[in-house]
Amino acid sequence: MKALLILGLLVAAMPAFAHHPGERLDEVMATKEPAFEPTDQRSIPGLALTVEQGQSLTLRDLGDSIVVLSFAPGDCGVPCAEQQEILASVQEQVNVTPMKEMVTFLTILDRPGANGPSWDRANWRSASPSDETAAASARRFTALSDRSPSFPLVHVIDRGSRHAGLFHGTAFRQINLVLYINGLTNAPPVADTSEPDSWWDRVMGIFK
Repeated sequence: MKALLILGLLVAAMPAFAHHPGERLDEVMATKEPAFEPTDQRSIPGLALTVEQGQSLTLRDLGDSIVVLSFAPGDCGVPCAEQQEILASVQEQVNVTPMKEMVTFLTILDRPGANGPSWDRANWRSASPSDETAAASARRFTALSDRSPSFPLVHVIDRGSRHAGLFHGTAFRQINLVLYINGLTNAPPVADTSEPDSWWDRVMGIFK
């Protein structure tokens, strides 16, 4: 029953987007959601990660997926905890649709596998940075925003590792994030132009 309700909400919301061409997705979302910030960055910071089983992972390894990336360092506290709960709810809405096979939710923590909301592990992964703290990684990715935010960000990364947009904090409407993800799933993937993180990038990230 809950799945049917979620599908009903999505169907009801789709007409607002249906008449807009795919290339205007960022423009349309920006008018509907104040917490959304388009970025369209073809090159994003490198992120060397270690997952729960001790294996290595990079964003390039997830290049065939749309990645909903978030950071939850231990010292972030309530803002990150609330955002993680919201994203777990967004995942639930995504996962009752065919988008489930096309989207990966990735949470960067101080320690992979740390306790949190009830994620569906079918398309959620936790990881920790291999060579810096989760907070340092978050700061490097925060530099992609032009708004100088003081709260955690949700990074939406398109297939091909293009940084598509940001959802700020916890005030955004969940349905808008779901619709944005849906818009990306219906667009052709772009070529991967991301570069491995350099030593200089990591040093400069300390001062951001």
